[in-house]
Amino acid sequence: MLNIQSKLPGVSTTIFSVMSKLAAEHNAINLSQGFPDYPCDPKLTELVNKAMKDGYNQYAPMPGNNFLKETIAEKVAKLYQVEYNPDTEITVTAGGTQAIFTALAAIINPGDEVIIFEPAYDSYAPTIKLLGGLVKTYELAPPNYGIDWDMVKKLFTSSTRMIILNSPQNPTGSILSEEDMKALIKLINGTDILILSDEVYEHLIFDDQKHKSVMLFPELRERSFVVASFGKLLHATGWKLGYCLAPAQLTKEFRKVHQFNVFSVNSPMQQAIADYIKEPGNYTGITSFFEEKRNYFRGLLAESRFELLPCNGSYFQCASYHKISDEKDTDFSIRLIKEFGVATIPVSAFYQKATDHKIIRFCFAKENSTLAMAAEKLKNV
Repeated sequence: MLNIQSKLPGVSTTIFSVMSKLAAEHNAINLSQGFPDYPCDPKLTELVNKAMKDGYNQYAPMPGNNFLKETIAEKVAKLYQVEYNPDTEITVTAGGTQAIFTALAAIINPGDEVIIFEPAYDSYAPTIKLLGGLVKTYELAPPNYGIDWDMVKKLFTSSTRMIILNSPQNPTGSILSEEDMKALIKLINGTDILILSDEVYEHLIFDDQKHKSVMLFPELRERSFVVASFGKLLHATGWKLGYCLAPAQLTKEFRKVHQFNVFSVNSPMQQAIADYIKEPGNYTGITSFFEEKRNYFRGLLAESRFELLPCNGSYFQCASYHKISDEKDTDFSIRLIKEFGVATIPVSAFYQKATDHKIIRFCFAKENSTLAMAAEKLKNV
């Protein structure tokens, strides 16, 4: 036997892979993993085909295709009235998760502390640990998953290096308010603490609420890596394309790592996306599109025994099953697959301590027919 010391001894296959595999084995409707079951716009795939025929098949520049970076800068300026320099402050990445990993790898040294809010997207904590950093956890609680910033302050030490934000949040669908951002500004004023803001669901904000990006607040923007995703924006999660916005000083460090773990990103898709998002009408309808799906799915589940939690953003709906069962959420989720034919994600999987509030997460980025079939099964639970 080879003597190998694991750098992540407590990490196994992600819950998303486990549940999707179980769903396939039991022919269950998969509302677990966060991906659409419908195609992206045919115009977009035609643009990819055109880009390939036009010769965009070799390495793109390391920071990204210039035309795409310029288009991103225009998009951000329209949405948030802020200017990012395409040459020195925008980097195209192989999806949001790679951008998150790269930002952490560029900054975190052994012993540095990073504050995360749980339930949290599952890549944060393992990446911090892999880099020798220390995870400081603030546990959010249902139904609203709000933040008490005075309690966050108590997590600060002389080793606090970064805070990771995620709004709209996966898995809870909660969003940060202007009051949240002002409280954060007050906390970090006069420190060297950096922000990693995971904003991959930036366009999925419902009920006429506005996305409070860190980009809107100069005191935060100057110290923030902002991560965005084309996969979420364009219904093409398998393309694994995103980008990172950051001030030039931070981008310089980001690219030092990026060039050695990815170097450059899929060339024809960069060109196609640049052409596609040049027309804002090709993506501005995504907010109402997903709000309608959220409303449709919530309406279907109103007749079930599940208690639906607020969903202000993202394409995830959390639900409590405390009126149905006392089972652990992992056991309940597995039983849903095997006995009722619907796959979900147990929210305890998003807590390092596997905190169990008897809540599961549904993905409603599915065809209405898929949601309707799933709801019929869930009404029998």
